[in-house]
Amino acid sequence: MKLDPSLLQNLPPFERLNAADRQEVLDLARIRRVLPGKSVFEEGMDATHFHLLLDGHIRVERLNPEGEKVISLHIPPGQLFGIARALGRDIYPATALAVTECLILVWPTALWETFVERYDGFSTEAYKVVGNRVSEMNNRIMELATQHVEQRVARAILRLMQQHGRDSEIGTQIAFPVTRKVISEMTGSTLHTVSRLLSRWERQRIVQSQHRHIFVLDEGRLEKLTH
Repeated sequence: MKLDPSLLQNLPPFERLNAADRQEVLDLARIRRVLPGKSVFEEGMDATHFHLLLDGHIRVERLNPEGEKVISLHIPPGQLFGIARALGRDIYPATALAVTECLILVWPTALWETFVERYDGFSTEAYKVVGNRVSEMNNRIMELATQHVEQRVARAILRLMQQHGRDSEIGTQIAFPVTRKVISEMTGSTLHTVSRLLSRWERQRIVQSQHRHIFVLDEGRLEKLTH
């Protein structure tokens, strides 16, 4: 499939490139469609490729030492992921799962150094992504250590809204399905506690759940719950 180089024009890793270089980048890629619930790669697999999410949403999951699933973060369209080489790793440190149907560009990891050396701005953006994700994970660790469950759950929903929200007639909708179980895995909480909190917040018209989607109705009041 011949892809139009304008596809990469406004994506940070490649926005400094001219049309010829963008076409070269696309010619080196293969395009992959991943259905919801399917993994792009799994924790512990050899990091044979790196990826750029064109459309859809990716959930990053890990297993803790007790074998329990921990949701690390969600990746929006336009970002690199599976960039183990940027971390000095030869294996993927986590599982990448398609939350919605995803369209992904895939390159062999063997091309990583070529991209870093040849394409202006690629390495800057790649390592900025790494820095942002490390910072987010550090913040999450601090939240687990210092905040009450209600604060953690409110902050998790607020973060999802800010990173993946879109306007709707009801309120700000998180752009992909989010179950109460997912929130419990994001916040180190029990499913019962998350259900109790969300039910209360729905009665208070702070959030609303509908067909596995969460809508934030009152961002200000949700923000207050994080303090």
